[in-house]
Amino acid sequence: MSSFGSGLDRLAGFASASHWRACLLLVLLSLGAFLPGFASLQPFDRDEPRFAQASKQMLESRDFVDIRFQDEARHKKPVGIYWLQSASVAAGEALGVPQARTTIWLYRLPSLIGAIATVLLTYWALLAFVGARLALLGGALMAAAVLLGVEARIAKTDAVLAACAVATMGALARTWLDWTRSLAFVPSRHNWLVFWSATALALLVKGPIVPMVWGLAALVLSLRERSLRWLAPLRPRAGLLLCLVVVLPWFIAIAVKSGGDFFTESVGKDMLGKVGEGQEKHWGPPGLYLLLFFGTYWPAAALAAMAIPFAWVRRREPQILFLLAWILPSWLIFEAVPTKLPHYVLPLFPAVTALLLLALVNGGIDRFRRGASLTAFLVVLVPAALVGVILYGNWTLDRTLPWLALPVLALALLAAFLSFLAFRRGETEGALWRGVIASLLLSAGVFGLAAPSLRSLQLSPRLAETVRALNCPAPKVITVGYREPSLVFLVGTDLAMGYDGAAAAAFLREPGCRVALVEQRAAEGFAQAIAGMDPAPRLVTTLRGFNLNGGRRLSISVHVRE
Repeated sequence: MSSFGSGLDRLAGFASASHWRACLLLVLLSLGAFLPGFASLQPFDRDEPRFAQASKQMLESRDFVDIRFQDEARHKKPVGIYWLQSASVAAGEALGVPQARTTIWLYRLPSLIGAIATVLLTYWALLAFVGARLALLGGALMAAAVLLGVEARIAKTDAVLAACAVATMGALARTWLDWTRSLAFVPSRHNWLVFWSATALALLVKGPIVPMVWGLAALVLSLRERSLRWLAPLRPRAGLLLCLVVVLPWFIAIAVKSGGDFFTESVGKDMLGKVGEGQEKHWGPPGLYLLLFFGTYWPAAALAAMAIPFAWVRRREPQILFLLAWILPSWLIFEAVPTKLPHYVLPLFPAVTALLLLALVNGGIDRFRRGASLTAFLVVLVPAALVGVILYGNWTLDRTLPWLALPVLALALLAAFLSFLAFRRGETEGALWRGVIASLLLSAGVFGLAAPSLRSLQLSPRLAETVRALNCPAPKVITVGYREPSLVFLVGTDLAMGYDGAAAAAFLREPGCRVALVEQRAAEGFAQAIAGMDPAPRLVTTLRGFNLNGGRRLSISVHVRE
């Protein structure tokens, strides 16, 4: 073992000797994985600015029951994440953060906290299956997972939801393993409270997703036991009462305020609509999550795939049975639903981590199996492909390269290659730790240095900056042709949306300082409509960039009439 490997081994041994040290190391790893780019990346259209704008409007209107995006009711998800984001921004304002309500990282704080909680709760959940040293490794692998790192940087529901899911399944695992006499310790008497508190929060954040995950697992295990008695320690009656106390007041309030429209929209259109068809161009075929798994769960995905034969052979053992019940029913449902988004399967990744670690400790990872080395080499191929996409994007869109990122990206690929070599030597645990290091370096290179340098993708921030720089107080703004939610979030709730150049010209004729953002396709109609206007609008600048949502290059001119 190299001196680097020996250092990792000593660090893991030192940290895992105490739960407090293990948690501290996991928090530090999480911050190293999630903070690069956390504040510098622009709002990701379209979901993130929709969530952030709705939270901002709660602060503006002081209405913390209804959820709105401009004048449109946003009745797709419950209120939990909006409350968390509003509280985060209000705290930022109280602490003196400049322009707090358009500072996107404040809205991302609940996601960051949710992602860190997911890592710590993964460690806690894994202690029911493996020792502290491997549980620490499992938590580190979750911190290193690409998908969790992405969700930690996006101001929406899924990082918080993942934390709720891991909390419920960790509590359910302790109940099941205690019942089957497969637990090395007595569960805490507060286990039921963890389970139902996390369920209540999950219901307020995203409705029935987390209850679906633990409900399917409980159903499979109950059928296996032909009994529900093993669930008694979770105190279902008291737990359901707790959930009602937490969630019912808002559900009643929104039902009264919306006249029942919230349930029609969220259940009838959003949830059931995703079951019936691929919504918002997010359709995908069955098997897509399995294909994406090698990228979303990198760097551990390749070795996790090697644990499948081990899991199949020992599928009747209580620990393996529980993990399969956690993964398979929900995964199959997600694969069957036409609407596909990568983060749907995130609550299942801690169970995959547990299977990997059980295979590792029981000799279930066979490096001599046919195809094992080729599979393991994915730990190098996946980041190499990502680095290639980043460099290609920088050069194609901006005709430059992220020079500061290149040494960090090279080190990330080197660490990934060292992970592969450690696997070839039979040092599976060391290979996984090297993968964690590779992920930290990749995060710094991609999110911290390369992605923020892509100026072409920052159309909304650049437009908002141009509007703020104008020498006129409280300008009224209209946009024509470019209608991204990030522009509403950054420019203001009262941003007007026009459909053609004539609408922009009519808007500029109104009194006061007025600004029109005109996309090139509407430029000719706009020029005709403002002919003869006195005084004529002044062309401030023309910004060019690339809109990922439409996949098109855009040119947007900024006109002001004072």
